Amino acid sequence: MAQQAKDGEAVIIKKYANRRLYNTSTSSYITLDHLAQMVKDNVDFQVIDAKTGADLTHTILTQIIMEEESAGEQMLPTNFLRQLISMYGNSMQSLLPGYLEASMEHFRENQLKLRKAIEDSIGANPLAQIAQRNMEMFKAAAAAFVPAAAPGAEDGKPAAGGSDELDTLRQQMADMQKKLDQLAK
Repeated sequence: MAQQAKDGEAVIIKKYANRRLYNTSTSSYITLDHLAQMVKDNVDFQVIDAKTGADLTHTILTQIIMEEESAGEQMLPTNFLRQLISMYGNSMQSLLPGYLEASMEHFRENQLKLRKAIEDSIGANPLAQIAQRNMEMFKAAAAAFVPAAAPGAEDGKPAAGGSDELDTLRQQMADMQKKLDQLAK
């Protein structure tokens, strides 16, 4: 729907007096939901007033946050919002944007590290490996008792017909026996 403008430039979104948003890269009208998805997809965009040319990106992003907060689960705690509001006009106001950006960047980095650590620990976890083997055995057993579940079977039809089907079942039973023998060791 919304692609990055050529040469890494931001997609230009024009906001008209009737509050409609126009994506100049796709030549289509969009909604705040579309813009929220563009943010999630890391598409850089700039919202400008169609009449004055003023940059409205900050205002529109704030509006998206307000709609997200009112539509679903609230992510921003009330105490945080109170503290944020109290910072307006404070002597520390100029330091806050940089601090919040750095904090969010560190949060994202830690989120990625945590996700990778969880994935790595699952891969090295003996219980996860046993569960995977159990699942493979279950699939093999299902294939032995329900020919339609056998690999290569399509549209609920048996994988092979007549004596070929019997040979397939015998081979699957032999494979299951080998796996059981290996697990018993």
